[in-house]
Amino acid sequence: MELWEALLLGLVEGLTEYLPVSSTGHLLVTQRLLGIESGEAANAFAIVIQAGAIVAVLGLYRARVIAMLRGLVGRDPEGLKLALALVAAFVPAAAAGLLLGDVIKSVLFGTWPVVIAWVVGGVLLVAFGGRLRKVEGGGLETLDWKRAVIVGLFQCLALWPGTSRSLAAIVGGVVVGLSLPAAVELSFLLGLLTLGAATAYESLQSGSVMLDAYGAAPHAVGFAAAWVSAVLAVRFMVRSLQKYGLAIYGWWRIAIGVAVGAWMLSGANL
Repeated sequence: MELWEALLLGLVEGLTEYLPVSSTGHLLVTQRLLGIESGEAANAFAIVIQAGAIVAVLGLYRARVIAMLRGLVGRDPEGLKLALALVAAFVPAAAAGLLLGDVIKSVLFGTWPVVIAWVVGGVLLVAFGGRLRKVEGGGLETLDWKRAVIVGLFQCLALWPGTSRSLAAIVGGVVVGLSLPAAVELSFLLGLLTLGAATAYESLQSGSVMLDAYGAAPHAVGFAAAWVSAVLAVRFMVRSLQKYGLAIYGWWRIAIGVAVGAWMLSGANL
């Protein structure tokens, strides 16, 4: 892998990880366009560079993270409540991923499943994104572990590449009574657990394969690019949420889904 390819993949990962557009789908198509063969090393690289996106949220939401850490040692009840809620929301998708991971990779990690998920999710966002912005829900401090499990069940939908973990968590958060800003923040924080676990798992399972295939430099470049671009993407989403809502991401999903689908129908092999 060339360093510029690692840079591009890192930028794609960071810009799309926390937006409701599916980073997995964008990375999958980008790898195909670059001619990077699908396999253990390429799939693991796409997951491991998520560490950059994790560091971005750790920095931007350090107050929440510190509160949860204080809660775990008995010094912040609200922080403990949020930490337990995040764990409860994490468990369903984690369990489903472990049980169905091989099947998902063999059946759904293709361009057409991603295109379908992009377009379907985009149409739903365009149709209902405006309504989500008007929902009057509670803040993140109102979330308990029981409702968090429901959010986790929604996140299981994101095991289909192209659906978007962020989108599933946001919709789940609104469904259980959170306001849209609170649901978006929940999706960011839940990403810390989800991405952290996926990154650690892939590093342990395929770390040596990745290093043998690509070397250390591309991983460092991809990590740095994902870090910086994720910071920019999260800040943009938070600042633009009340003005644009989520519909703009729906239009993007439809546009890229139609474009990639049309290209494949024209004979392109992605």
